[in-house]
Amino acid sequence: MAEQDLVFTKTEHEDKNKFQLNNGIYLKIEGKYSQTAYLVIGGAVVKQAKLKDRTERRLFIVEAVTLGAKKSRLAAALKISRQTIDNYLDIKKHFGLEGLIRGYSLKKTKDIRKQRKEHIDKNDLVPCGIQEQVAEIKREQKEIQEKQNLEFPFRFGTNANAQPVKTQNEPFADDHDWEPSRYAGTFIYLIALINKWKWLKLVMGYFGDRYRIFMVFLLMASTNIRSIEQLKNVRFREAGIVLGIKQIPNRHNVWKWFYGAADLQTASSLVCDYFRYQIHAGLVGTWMWCIDGHLLPYTGKEKVHHSYNTQRRMPVPGRTNMVTCDGNGCIVDFNIQEGKGDLRKHIRELANKWKDDVPASAIMVFDREGSGVEFFSKLVEKNISFVTWEKNVKSDQLMEIDNDKFDKELKFNDKEYCFFEGEKALTYTPKNGSIEKPHTFTLRRLYIWNKTSNRRTCGLAWTGEKKVSTEDCVKAILSRWGASENTFKHMRDRHPLHYNPGFKIVESKKQDIANPKKKKKETLISRGNKKLAKLYKKAAKTKLALNRDGSVRKNSKKEQLTKEIATREKEIEILHREKKELPDRIDLTSLEDYKSFKKIDNEGKELFDFVTTSVWNARKHLIDLLRPLYNCENELVDLFYAITYCHGWVKCSTDEVLVRLEPVEQPKRRQAQEQFCRKLSELGAYLPTGKKLRIEVGRSPI
Repeated sequence: MAEQDLVFTKTEHEDKNKFQLNNGIYLKIEGKYSQTAYLVIGGAVVKQAKLKDRTERRLFIVEAVTLGAKKSRLAAALKISRQTIDNYLDIKKHFGLEGLIRGYSLKKTKDIRKQRKEHIDKNDLVPCGIQEQVAEIKREQKEIQEKQNLEFPFRFGTNANAQPVKTQNEPFADDHDWEPSRYAGTFIYLIALINKWKWLKLVMGYFGDRYRIFMVFLLMASTNIRSIEQLKNVRFREAGIVLGIKQIPNRHNVWKWFYGAADLQTASSLVCDYFRYQIHAGLVGTWMWCIDGHLLPYTGKEKVHHSYNTQRRMPVPGRTNMVTCDGNGCIVDFNIQEGKGDLRKHIRELANKWKDDVPASAIMVFDREGSGVEFFSKLVEKNISFVTWEKNVKSDQLMEIDNDKFDKELKFNDKEYCFFEGEKALTYTPKNGSIEKPHTFTLRRLYIWNKTSNRRTCGLAWTGEKKVSTEDCVKAILSRWGASENTFKHMRDRHPLHYNPGFKIVESKKQDIANPKKKKKETLISRGNKKLAKLYKKAAKTKLALNRDGSVRKNSKKEQLTKEIATREKEIEILHREKKELPDRIDLTSLEDYKSFKKIDNEGKELFDFVTTSVWNARKHLIDLLRPLYNCENELVDLFYAITYCHGWVKCSTDEVLVRLEPVEQPKRRQAQEQFCRKLSELGAYLPTGKKLRIEVGRSPI
């Protein structure tokens, strides 16, 4: 603003939008819709603010009163109550500018101060006999916690670089009376993860004081907050009460927490320990594993390898997340690969990775991308059972099969199927120069008839010595088809699968590309074949020209076409020979002018996906707990999310952390909610500090 704009003339004092607040202090308001307020002292503007912005308005009001403006006149000018001004002043007094910026409630802060004061007074007057009882209770709780930790003897990995958690930074370290929170339903996930997965112990063992970013990620995954930037819409204090971290900081500090955890470079070990514990504790199935690739697109400016978008049917820049799920849809393992990824290699590595934890290898279920005689041969040789779709099936021949052969029936996802089993013999012949001998093996061929859509197809299976019925194989294969495909099609609505906090770009080790010279040869061959086809067609229509004596006329059109065809065929033959001599792929670094490929570091993505996976698997377990309490299967998932989105109140004492959820409206659902919360409390979940976690349903205690 120019210097001359900071002074108002006498004519401006007569403006109806100018108000006298005290001797020599005026308020001027300009603008009809987007109003701007100016605080004028001695004819000079000392403060201005846009009244539409709540934060600027609050700071402006507090500053005006501090400079000597009368509250009653300021309230009348801004059309607010005087009590509102007093509230702003009290909030600034007790919480500083942070309270004004984040919109703290004065009533709530007064209740907190009163409750804390009462709590301190009570603790000062505890009789000596009660102290011994409290110590005895703590000892009993510690024994129960140690017993729970020994149910599944498993040693979590630790990180030497992680600083131990300080007492004041431990989860739910501060004791307080009832405090409201609209995110109280998140506590349901926390109880399940601590009790069944020992989740908090694992995270704190790896990250120490930096565990708090995982509590923030837990809130994001459970309430469908799709990025760190969206945390600006969260009530920081209310969310922090539920997560036991006092309050969530601003976005800048959340990013500091994230980078502090990512710098330790322990995501792979953390995820591996988590998945291994699931297997040892029996929290995921080990009978059939469904493997599929999930696209993680990249829209930045760096040059990265391409993955494949199935919906758009085209390659796009990005990575592939190879995710393994059990028969119930719980995530058993995931591995983020650069570019398109290698499903076949991943399946072999997956069986080798968990062979010590799952001695009898799980049956691998995958789609047509893994189909191939060579791949099947390697799986059979390594004794890896599998079920998959058969590729390039001729549907016309399948429709000719007699209907009576489909003698077994099955209903899967409200669709009727008939099926029967046959055999298919395959022989894998190694490439020329290989010392391997041809491998002949027999696969189970599954003929499937979808009676709902009247379509037929086939699947292939090899189960070795495992006794797997035809029906189980058909069910496994149907779980990888269209609307029946599990996990991703249900998970993407609840979790930000594509979100990658912190894109760190590093140099890729894969700098090879498809040989452009070979591609050029292929283009020339294709072009030559098209011209050759035209010549064949033209020569077939051209009549043979003869001389009067019956001999073939030289330089006739037919003769010219024959010579041209011979020349073209020789050129194409030379191109084929040259193409064969060229390598399939070349290293970019061998070129003079090149732009190297970059790789997206997976550390941050793995940390976030670890939490997302934890919440998803906990959800599966929690719905199983809720199922016996509510007999409407179609409404079960909706009821579960209705419970987890309930508002509530949190109370933290020296012995326990208690959460009370508001009851849902419908009596039948409320009854299920109460029994469900009672079940969770009976699990006996304990924090690493020894406090017990309990949850109940009831009306407001405040």
